[in-house]
Amino acid sequence: MAEANSDNLLTVPLNDQHIAAGGRMVPFGGYSLPVQYPTGIMAEHKWTREQAGLFDVSHMGPSVLTLNRPSGDAEADHAAIAALIEPLICGDILNLKPGQIRYTLMLNEDGGALDDLMIGRSPNQPGALYVVVNAAMKEADFPRMEAAIGDKASLKRADDNVLLALQGPEAVGVLAAIIPQVIELGFMTYAPFNWEGAELVIARSGYTGEDGFEILCPPGHAPRLWAQLLADPRVKPIGLGARDSLRLEAGLPLYGHDLDATTSPIEAGLGFAVSKRRREAADFPGAARILAEREGQLARKRVALIVEGAPAREGAEILDAHGKAIGVVTSGGFAPTLGKAIALGFVPPAFAEPGTRLQVSVRGRAQSAEAVATPFVPHRYFRKSA
Repeated sequence: MAEANSDNLLTVPLNDQHIAAGGRMVPFGGYSLPVQYPTGIMAEHKWTREQAGLFDVSHMGPSVLTLNRPSGDAEADHAAIAALIEPLICGDILNLKPGQIRYTLMLNEDGGALDDLMIGRSPNQPGALYVVVNAAMKEADFPRMEAAIGDKASLKRADDNVLLALQGPEAVGVLAAIIPQVIELGFMTYAPFNWEGAELVIARSGYTGEDGFEILCPPGHAPRLWAQLLADPRVKPIGLGARDSLRLEAGLPLYGHDLDATTSPIEAGLGFAVSKRRREAADFPGAARILAEREGQLARKRVALIVEGAPAREGAEILDAHGKAIGVVTSGGFAPTLGKAIALGFVPPAFAEPGTRLQVSVRGRAQSAEAVATPFVPHRYFRKSA
C-alpha cells in the first residue's frame, strides 16, 4: 500500500487523531495516511465485516459542478449539466434521479480508463452534480472537467473537507443514532444533513462490499464527528490495509492497479458502467473499441483467482495449466473472510471462465489457482424495497 517517496507528503485534517489512536502512518496518494492501527489489518478487516469500521478517506477528490446560468427549470438545468460532463465518461448522467449516484469511468479516446469515479445528481440544487474522483488522479481529473465545462459551469473542489467512510453491518445503526434520517437513504443515494450546525453530505455507498456511508464533513467539525462515532462500541478505526483487503474480497478494482489508461471497462469486467443509452448513441470516448469488445472482439479480460498457497502479489505471472505465461496479477493478497489467497489479473478471455484451472508464479514457484466469479465475498449493500 505504501509509496516509495515520502517527501513533501500532505496530511489530512484528522492526522493528529490517527497518530493518537496508534495509527501507523505511510505514504499513499501523496498523503500520510494510517495503514493500520494497533489491532492489525486482519482484526480490522474482520471487525468491519462483523461490526462497523471507520475509515478516513480524505485524500479522495470530492467536488461539486454547478451551472453558472441556471434557467430555473430543474429538469432542463440537470440536462444542461449532464451534457457537459457526459462527453468525458461512459455513464448516463442525464437520467439520474435527484439524490442518485452512479459509478462511471472517465475514458480516453482509445476507450482506456483515465479514472473511475462517482457522480451524483444534487437532491436539492438543480443543475448541480456531486463528483468524487480518486486521490491520485484528482490533479488531472479536475482540470479535465474544467476544460469540458468551460464558462457554462463551475467546479468547486471540496477536498479540503474530511471524508469519512463508515462501513459494515452495524454502520446504519451507528449513524442513525446521531442522524436518524440517514435510514431513509438507499444504496447509491445521497443527501445533505445538519449535524451540530454543520452541513454533512452523506452518501449510502462505500468500497468494501458492505452496507455503509461516506460522510463529507467540514474540517472544523470533523474531530467531534470522528470522536462521537468512535464512542460507539460498535465502531473501530480502520486503516488502508484493511480497506484494500475488503475491496479485493468484494472484487472491486483499484485504479492504477486493476485499471489504467490502457484498460477498457469491458476488459475490466465493468461493462455495467457503460450505460445503455450511451451504448445506443455510441457517443462516449473510445466507443468503437468498447462496443466491438462487447461483441466479443476482446484480447484480454479480468480474471478472479482463488490461489492455493502463498498470496500472489501484483506483477506475478499467471500461467495456464501447462505452465505457459498468459497474463499478470494486478491485485492480490490474503482474504481474511475466506481464509484463502485471492487475486485479480488479466488473461485471454477463454482462461477467465469460472472453473478454469490455472497457476500463478510466486517467487519463481508455480502454485495452483482456479478462476472464479466475483465478488469473492457476497456484497451486502442495502437495497430499498420498491
